Amino acid sequence: MSVFACLFLALALDAALGEPRWLWSRVPHPAVLMGRAIATLDRTCNTGAARRAKGIAALAVLCVSAVVVGLVLGAPGGIVSALVVAVLVAQRSLMDHVGAVADGLRVSLGDGRRAVGQIVGRDTAQMGREDVSRAAIESAAENFSDGVIAPIFWFLVAGVPGIVLYKMVNTADSMIGHRTERYREFGWAAARLDDVLNWVPARLTALLIAALSGGMAAWAQIAADARRHRSPNAGWPEAALARALGVALAGPRSYDGVLRDYPYVHPHGARQVGPAEIDAATGLLWRIWGAVLALALVGALLG
Repeated sequence: MSVFACLFLALALDAALGEPRWLWSRVPHPAVLMGRAIATLDRTCNTGAARRAKGIAALAVLCVSAVVVGLVLGAPGGIVSALVVAVLVAQRSLMDHVGAVADGLRVSLGDGRRAVGQIVGRDTAQMGREDVSRAAIESAAENFSDGVIAPIFWFLVAGVPGIVLYKMVNTADSMIGHRTERYREFGWAAARLDDVLNWVPARLTALLIAALSGGMAAWAQIAADARRHRSPNAGWPEAALARALGVALAGPRSYDGVLRDYPYVHPHGARQVGPAEIDAATGLLWRIWGAVLALALVGALLG
């Protein structure tokens, strides 16, 4: 089975099945296993002096382990590789979680807050309707990049070892790559390597969003907005999606009770954002997924 045929099958399986509860309630999801390994190294190594060096060594252990596991899982090829990729690409799960925010808001603000609290790390208790909606759209943009496009990219570049390595680094960044007192040094390597691995996929995601929304003429503005973002990568898909929807994203938000005055992305876009805009965002991201699926099919047929 060619790499494109494998990718086509994996994307189709993910869209059809998502993350079946009957399976992951019985066996741990690979992301859970990765998280346990990262948490173990955090407990045992993130102490005392030389924490940056310890963090680099811990990340090296995680990366080597991920490549070895990827080589083993990828060795059979065919349907086994397709299943691995399907598990590590999160399109269906992402769209379900983001869509649940729109559904929740249509019931009540409280339901919307609870739903968005499942997918963002910021404080949600005082969010208004527009804040909840923006947070859902921002999460859709960023996670489409690092949960869908980036895994696909690294699978195409380096096969199953590539996608497993990427997911390990991305999981490490989400757990220890924070600029807090505990993780500023120990998580430095994980955060920097995640930035490197997402550099191309983030910009590729923005390009896909702009191309499929008819927004390529605004590419210079998208790039300018992306550079205003606090993240070197997340700003690209957010800026492209903000332009595609005609809304302002990012802006001030609260973490751990502290208000952060972040600049808006596409600041002249609409500020009145609600469930309809969330639906428009998920609809566009599904169209992009469909285009990637079609390209994989073409590659499979030509290969």
